[in-house]
Amino acid sequence: MFEETFVAELLTRVGSRIEVATDEQFIEGVLSNVTEDFLVINVVNGYYGLNDRIYVAVDFINFVRFPVSAAV
Repeated sequence: MFEETFVAELLTRVGSRIEVATDEQFIEGVLSNVTEDFLVINVVNGYYGLNDRIYVAVDFINFVRFPVSAAV
């Protein structure tokens, strides 16, 4: 049940900056898509604006954060 609520909340955050931790990785990027089983995160590698697309299984997520940018 929690997984359904978790995915529903993530769907409202598509397009937001996101930080995702699994047992083996910490991923920062922009949440681009959400399905029942996977998140798709676009990670900008800094070289010529190229993006890497990373797929993360919902079952393996330890935590998710949505960082807030500091006001300038």
